[in-house]
Amino acid sequence: MQQSYIFEFIGTLLLVLLGDGVVANVVLNKTKGNGGGWTLISFAWGFAVLVGVMVAGPYSGAHLNPAVSVGLAIAGLFPWIDVAPYIIAQLLGGFTGGVLVYLMYKDHFNETENKALKLAVFCTAPEIRNNWRNFLCECIATFVLVFVVFYISDMSLSIEGIPNVKVGLGSVGAAPVALLVVAIGMSLGGTTGYAINPARDLGPRIAHAVLKIKGKGDSDWSYSWIPIIGPLTGAIIAASIYLLLK
Repeated sequence: MQQSYIFEFIGTLLLVLLGDGVVANVVLNKTKGNGGGWTLISFAWGFAVLVGVMVAGPYSGAHLNPAVSVGLAIAGLFPWIDVAPYIIAQLLGGFTGGVLVYLMYKDHFNETENKALKLAVFCTAPEIRNNWRNFLCECIATFVLVFVVFYISDMSLSIEGIPNVKVGLGSVGAAPVALLVVAIGMSLGGTTGYAINPARDLGPRIAHAVLKIKGKGDSDWSYSWIPIIGPLTGAIIAASIYLLLK
């Protein structure tokens, strides 16, 4: 197995462990961070991205997101042959991160009766359920993520003499992409919870489905396609416009 696939798994695992971890800390009963609010969640998700990028960046480019992998491949910045293995590694990392969050917060899951809050630890759901609008929100938010990443990556990759540059969030730099994710969360995340990453949503959603969580309810599979297709569509549009403007 290529080293890059292993680090995509590790980076996405860390991303979800810390990102879903802050949601657990804020929404589950009897935690130290209970009621911490949206600002805490937005900043912690940004820091979660920072950690994942710092670890995976030098080895895989730190895509940590199928939408990023697909967008970079469409733009000709990443080989298509690696897209499927990256996505598999990302999904496995997301699943494992979700399991670890449950193990961390199991006692607090047991103390929480609200099924929707338990599900919210693992995956996203809209505040107002309107499939077309929810899809559009995920598409726009991911467009912003991928489009901005292209241009920051372009500046990094234009520097001569950098050997073996790994294209992805890692070529953007951990701090800028973390701040970008914080900005997206605070500005565009209030409608759907800003999945902007199929692996971040689907991997932990599968974990929710298979784990024996006390009083958990269903995994909302009727909505699950939106945090997959929405981000992928946003990434495709971002890559297409990037190519047109080059």
